[in-house]
Amino acid sequence: MDQTTAKWRVFELSFQGPREGNPFTEVSFCADFIHGEDSQRIGGFYDGDGVFRIRFLPQREGEWHYRTHSSAPALDGLCGAFLCTPPEPGSHGPVGVLDTFHFAHRDGTPFYPFGTTCYAWAHQNAALREQTLCTLGRSGFNKIRMCVFPKSYDYNRAEPECYPFAGSPQEGFDFTRPNPAFYQNLEDCIARLGELGIQADLILFHPYDRWGFATMGRQADMRYLRYLAARLAAFPNIWWAMANEYDLTEKSPGDWEALGSLLQEYDPYRHLCSIHNWGKFYDHGRPWITHCSIQRVDFYKTTENTTLWRQEYQKPVVVDECAYEGNINHCWGNITPQEMTRRFWEGVLRGGYVSHGETYVHPRDILWWSHGGELHGESPARIAFLRRLVESLPAPLSPAEEPAWSTDYYWDMTCGVIGEEVYLFYFGGYQPAFRVFDLPRGKRYRARLIDTWNMTDEELPGTHEGNFRLELPGRQYMAVLFLQDEA
Repeated sequence: MDQTTAKWRVFELSFQGPREGNPFTEVSFCADFIHGEDSQRIGGFYDGDGVFRIRFLPQREGEWHYRTHSSAPALDGLCGAFLCTPPEPGSHGPVGVLDTFHFAHRDGTPFYPFGTTCYAWAHQNAALREQTLCTLGRSGFNKIRMCVFPKSYDYNRAEPECYPFAGSPQEGFDFTRPNPAFYQNLEDCIARLGELGIQADLILFHPYDRWGFATMGRQADMRYLRYLAARLAAFPNIWWAMANEYDLTEKSPGDWEALGSLLQEYDPYRHLCSIHNWGKFYDHGRPWITHCSIQRVDFYKTTENTTLWRQEYQKPVVVDECAYEGNINHCWGNITPQEMTRRFWEGVLRGGYVSHGETYVHPRDILWWSHGGELHGESPARIAFLRRLVESLPAPLSPAEEPAWSTDYYWDMTCGVIGEEVYLFYFGGYQPAFRVFDLPRGKRYRARLIDTWNMTDEELPGTHEGNFRLELPGRQYMAVLFLQDEA
């Protein structure tokens, strides 16, 4: 067989077709991909210069056959086959929901999102994009929130290098004609992220706009989603974020419901999908929403609410905006690195996930949160330390409930558990010199003292059971990890 591709790797077909008129809207194009009794219809797209493409993400090994369907005779009835081989090392497939509150790849490998935010990095010049990728490659982050459309907001006033539709700010844009060069750059960014093992959490709509992309109208929005899904859904490292701060846009609840449902229809792989708030939460219980993407709801207390949101929505909770480490004028962009790190620990031990952002004043306004470039803060290293710890545990953490054997020792500190096998206590800004713990009777536990700021992890001597006192260093940002002793 002439063509082969690995499982969970993009398989692409390209054909020459008509150029006249408007091929984006006037030519229908799709293909059926068949593997035994399994048949999937995949939408294609026009990529300019007479080129039509179809991208497919095979999720079964073996021989696949395809046949195209099109309103253009030159593109109709084209047939072929390819062999899907085993996945490449490190390739685990798209991420989905695991056990109600957590995430895993399609092959079952757990995924713990430790994300960051770079809204407009894909719209910067090539040198800055390359610098951003280099920074990400050594950062420890494995998810990035990024916008499809350019952004217009404080510290982000420059024009992008390229626009998503034909036209210009001066003459206006033709929303029926996507600009292939814009999307080719976007998909190159997504592919490069995939090579780094980073999930691209793509924000499809946002209110920070001066070009008209936020107010195209429902029909144009639908065309855009169809085109975007045809181009990008086959990338295994895609998450869809329907909106950033949806409640600041001019779209109605009916618009969001229509768009969310259509995206499910257009995406044959059912990638994760969320919608993000400014003030008012969207109903995360809606069926097209796979997980909660939440912005802080209080000047200080945010990730502390993770347990309540888990209970309310019965879905994974990602606090994608808990404020940003930095020193700009906005209060959401000037928390300390210690506070950013603390918010991560609070959210993770409550069975959720948290995203980072950085907004330090820069002489050329190159802020990581929008442009990418370099990280200047102190929290990323501490977040990476937490990620390594979490990934070393046997399963995802859940928030501790008051155990039957104890009435005194859980109410005033944060604790994440894995059954009765793991207990992880966190003291945040408090600084106890000792602590009385209460663990299950009849089981022995080894203790590790963790300094979450200085990034040390020290195993303490002996084992512990039931009610006992443990001496502590009397410093802030300490944690204690208890692991059941197998001996």
